[in-house]
Amino acid sequence: MFDFGILFPSVLNGLTTGAVYALVALGLTLIYGVLHIINFAHGAALMMALYGVYFLRQRFGLDPYLALPVMVPAMFVLGYALQRLVINRASHGKDENILLVTLGLSIVLENVALLAFKSDTRTIDTAYTLTTISIGPASLALSKAVAFGGALAASAALLLIMRTTDLGRAIRAVAKEKQGARLVGIDVDHVYAMSFGIGLACLGAAACFLLPAYYVNPQVGNGFVLVAFTIVVLGGMGSFAGALLGGLLIGVVESLGGLWFGESLGQIGIFVIFIAVLLFRPQGLFGARA
Repeated sequence: MFDFGILFPSVLNGLTTGAVYALVALGLTLIYGVLHIINFAHGAALMMALYGVYFLRQRFGLDPYLALPVMVPAMFVLGYALQRLVINRASHGKDENILLVTLGLSIVLENVALLAFKSDTRTIDTAYTLTTISIGPASLALSKAVAFGGALAASAALLLIMRTTDLGRAIRAVAKEKQGARLVGIDVDHVYAMSFGIGLACLGAAACFLLPAYYVNPQVGNGFVLVAFTIVVLGGMGSFAGALLGGLLIGVVESLGGLWFGESLGQIGIFVIFIAVLLFRPQGLFGARA
């Protein structure tokens, strides 16, 4: 239906978007893999991170990419504090309470942003906003190319932490068997908070990669969190490899869907995949059967 000169740029654009989707989904996967709950505040936390990058740009003139050393630690501290001081205390050890607490946090964060910034959609301008690079027959925005490389690098750093560090081994131990980890001396509450913090740190990185080519408003996180949930289900709940590959796949599906059905219906393929996975392979592509 379309020739290579049309399909290749569309696939390339989908891969760049999918890499950022994957980074958002990795944070969600980490939180689910350890705490075994869905974090309904994930989208609102991404929205707050985007506003943080926007504020640093407008107030201090800090380039979004140079904001990485500020936003990643800041979001980590926010996640650690939320888990240790709010979610852990309010849940009283019950998973259903955690779901309600994160849902409540999402509503609070969105309304705080609405109070502080109104409902206006905000963007930033940079010297490279309109810069493009050529890759074969395709022209790609420089900001999207940087986002692709940066998101993959951040994802690789997270996987390296999980596989090679004592913290990563402790996180995997708690995810596998909480009581056994507690018996061998692992501080489970600390690991919970660290996991939540790292999950939100992923959002801090994603916000820095997104904002040069994207926008922010109080509802912006809702669309991302729906896609992230789909990626987590597609890849397999708790699977890091599944989240990474699922994000790239979903990005391509969204891009091709927009090409074939129009921009307004571009995401229809994502939710068709979501339903198909639930029907035919509910454990996901890389998940194990219960």
